[in-house]
Amino acid sequence: MIKLKLALCSALLAGLAAGCMTEKHSHDQQAKLEAEAKLSRADAEKIALSKVPGGTIKEGELEKEKGKLIWSFDVSTPGTKDIMEVNIDAITGAVIAVDKETAAEEAKEKK
Repeated sequence: MIKLKLALCSALLAGLAAGCMTEKHSHDQQAKLEAEAKLSRADAEKIALSKVPGGTIKEGELEKEKGKLIWSFDVSTPGTKDIMEVNIDAITGAVIAVDKETAAEEAKEKK
């Protein structure tokens, strides 16, 4: 019984440690990307909202996509469940894409 409890505790601790290391790695990676960006998140949000009048930013992240550093925002609009995804070049501030995603597509992307 004691061996079982010890094994269970060890497995739990290993899982927690792995989760903390992944979170730290993700945070470190995000900090490196932010250091590369010339455009602040606040400025990128203003640009994104100018492309979706009346919209509200639900989520945003800085990521590398197809070799480019981009700010990617999910913008909701009143009266619809659809989401507008707005991608902005984090170096130049240029709008790369504005795409509509249905609620079903958004849910699928989260998985």
